[in-house]
Amino acid sequence: MKAMKMIVTVLLTVLISVIGGGVVATAAGFDPAVFIPVTTGLSLLAAPMARAGILPMAVNITSIYAGEVLDQLLVRATTNNEMVAGGHMHIEPNVQKKFAIPRLRAGKMLQKRKEQPTEEDSKGDFTVDERYLEPKEFMAFTTFNPRAFERFWRPFQPTGELVFRELPAEAQNKMLGEMAKVVDFQLGGEFINGVYGEEEEKFFDGIVTRIVAEDDVVKVADPVAITESTVLAALKGTVKLIPKAMKKATVKPNMKLFMSVTDAETYDYVLTEKPYKGVDYTQMSPERFKGFKIVPLADWPENVIAAAFSTPGIDSNFWGGVDYIDDTTAIQIDKLTNAGEKYFFKMLMKADTNIVWPEDIVLYDAREV
Repeated sequence: MKAMKMIVTVLLTVLISVIGGGVVATAAGFDPAVFIPVTTGLSLLAAPMARAGILPMAVNITSIYAGEVLDQLLVRATTNNEMVAGGHMHIEPNVQKKFAIPRLRAGKMLQKRKEQPTEEDSKGDFTVDERYLEPKEFMAFTTFNPRAFERFWRPFQPTGELVFRELPAEAQNKMLGEMAKVVDFQLGGEFINGVYGEEEEKFFDGIVTRIVAEDDVVKVADPVAITESTVLAALKGTVKLIPKAMKKATVKPNMKLFMSVTDAETYDYVLTEKPYKGVDYTQMSPERFKGFKIVPLADWPENVIAAAFSTPGIDSNFWGGVDYIDDTTAIQIDKLTNAGEKYFFKMLMKADTNIVWPEDIVLYDAREV
């Protein structure tokens, strides 16, 4: 069989060289009788070299990952969490090192009319400053042996000779999909509760961490733990401190009350058990308080309520910055060692959060210090 393949290859090489060489020689003005034997000889010489693996250009392939799931994975990893997917935070992409969020505020300017105002009559000013997003680097890294799946799922069975087995593309996609779910879950929590530090699992500061650290945030005095007997008072105390400008009808739809799922359920039970104004026991109460939308989040800490203006646009008080690192370094899939059977998945990421106007945020924090 190998001899037959060799004969066919040689015959095809001679045929292509004769036809192609004749055309090229005629067009270039060369004598075909001289040109064709030369090109045919070179082709026959090159054929066994190519079959032996000697190519004009060496291609160094360090991974069998083709990049077909990169967009899907990065989008899920950076947007499929409650804060972002719910439209409660503006995400600024491609922030490699530092991104400035400019803020402009104007002072009061109205005064009595003067016929000829001068420089001394100037009243009010403009204040321009900045807040920053500085994404911190972190990664996801795990190893596994694809042969462990051979007994359970055929697509996970490596193909090829035993020594040169490769992980099929379908298996890569499935494993990356599961990896993405874990990354989604963890990032969702970090966007809310993250704390930056040198220790492990302290990647960047989340929204709650930013709010608590700001001195200009309006804070409810003497908060108590949220129970069925205190939840209405907690919501009332939070809403009463919202700045008047943020209570206008045009602003109200995006002025939200962020709570934990547990505390939101407590509020729902209180409304349900009202003897006259309560809702049907089989239905959920509207997630609203005095016209403000309540946003229950699974990762939001219990006994904490935050009132803030939030949208997915640049007018949002909550911002997040991420960096879509280059395809070749964002996700790596390869063998852990040349001599071993284990593979590794490695994904590099950057992320950070910040708030723009802390004085427009009201915080009810009854957690034990």
